[in-house]
Amino acid sequence: MLSVRNLRVEAGGVVLLGAVSLTVRPGDKVGLVGRNGAGKTSMLRAIGRAAGPTGTTGPAGPSVSYRGGLGYLPQDPRVHGVADDVTALRHVLSGRGVAAAADRIEALRTRMEDDPSAENIDRYARAEERFRVDGGYAAESEARRLAAGVGLRGGALDLPLGALSGGQRRRVEVARILFAGSDVLLLDEPTNHLDADAKAWMLDFLRDYRGALVVVSHDLELLDEAITRVVHLDRGGDDEPGRIHEYKGTYSRYLTARAADEARDAKRAAEAAREAERLRGVVRRFGAKATKASMARNLERRIARLEESAPDATPAARSLRVHLPEPPRCARTVLEVDDLAVAYPGLDVFEDVSFDVGRGERMLVLGLNGAGKTSLLRVLAGRSEAVLGEHRWGTGASVGYYAQEHEGIRAGSDLVDHMRDAAPGLGDGALRSLLGMFGLVGDKVFQDASTLSGGEKTKLALAQLVGGRHNVLLLDEPTNNLDPPSRTAVAAALGAWAGTLIVVSHDVEFVEALQPDRALLMPDGTVDHWRGELLELVALA
Repeated sequence: MLSVRNLRVEAGGVVLLGAVSLTVRPGDKVGLVGRNGAGKTSMLRAIGRAAGPTGTTGPAGPSVSYRGGLGYLPQDPRVHGVADDVTALRHVLSGRGVAAAADRIEALRTRMEDDPSAENIDRYARAEERFRVDGGYAAESEARRLAAGVGLRGGALDLPLGALSGGQRRRVEVARILFAGSDVLLLDEPTNHLDADAKAWMLDFLRDYRGALVVVSHDLELLDEAITRVVHLDRGGDDEPGRIHEYKGTYSRYLTARAADEARDAKRAAEAAREAERLRGVVRRFGAKATKASMARNLERRIARLEESAPDATPAARSLRVHLPEPPRCARTVLEVDDLAVAYPGLDVFEDVSFDVGRGERMLVLGLNGAGKTSLLRVLAGRSEAVLGEHRWGTGASVGYYAQEHEGIRAGSDLVDHMRDAAPGLGDGALRSLLGMFGLVGDKVFQDASTLSGGEKTKLALAQLVGGRHNVLLLDEPTNNLDPPSRTAVAAALGAWAGTLIVVSHDVEFVEALQPDRALLMPDGTVDHWRGELLELVALA
């Protein structure tokens, strides 16, 4: 069971949640929902941090307590505090301490061979027996089964973490948490970077999970099929602490109930406002008369009570209106790639990839996870080096790069500073207007960018691309972490843009709106004209 009592959450000096309480019992599967920036990721992160590392038990902080082990999957796929040369398998096994136990047994075995004393033999025998009883010898096969379920097949588990793509690293982290066998799971966007098969496996796992689950997701299928309760996190404005409202049932049932609540609250708020205005009219008519002064004071107290007790009218959902400026002119051939190859120690990602891209063309890069899609974009963006081959940008090409892991967002710098770097020729007013186009307004623009939610980081990165006035955009999963209305707005803006796009995406609706001209199939580097049946590969990628 997970118990949260009077949890206060701050991010960038802003109070997101004032005093939130939540109880999740074994078998409860809670979907935490709300608009981008409402504080979902910050709330989950605060619970995870207050609860301590996976495997601890009992009261873990002044606001959070739980029984059993707790697993927390953050939204960022990067694994902090783990060296890049650690193999993926070892990291998964660390979820239950198996790797450390195996190291201890190996050290005891070496000591026993060097000095076969009765004491050393006994120490080794007892440690080996405990390892066997705890399932240590079966652990590797179990870890590989879980990893295969989330789409890490072949030799991916035997590679160092540094050789894996962002999507593969996230799958490793999912496998590690599931391998730990936690009694409480906190999952932030668990289906991000998963292909169709791995997503289906994840949904089956969550349906059958018997522990306490809290999940943040924009995946409507997950929210409809794998949860039993919805917790709506509501913030009326960016300077107001959020509140939670609970709804039983699936996400579809929540949408119906939430709409009814909002309609009822709006009606009650309007009635209270009308009554308050009527009473103010009475006060204005009679308040100046000395004989009516007592009545006027009573009416003013009634007005204050009305306004205090009236429900807050639900603010209208913010809809983005994204517009990309006309791209600067460039050469007819924007990009030429010849015999490109990328490899890491122990892993050949792809080789002999050649293609070209014309001005205004939209190319979609397709391939299964680990096929080298992100590696290709990183080479084209100048963020990493190819081991063989070359690529040449055409005259006048101005290239903007959106990285799926938001690696360009720095801790300690606010949003306006990030925009100054991306568009040094614009004044602060213009920069704030660009941020406002993506719903980043008010004091939020002076917030430390590292404290933004995943969706807000995506919006900041996209605002930087717009400010850069590029004519070529390299986009690696640009709709990850965006709520549905924001995804629609971004897709419409990119679909109407006249510049050149090279895009990696598994978002079928986004790709449909984009209407690509050609597809590049990785890792083979085959180029094909776009046709509707390729949409099936988008979901698989």
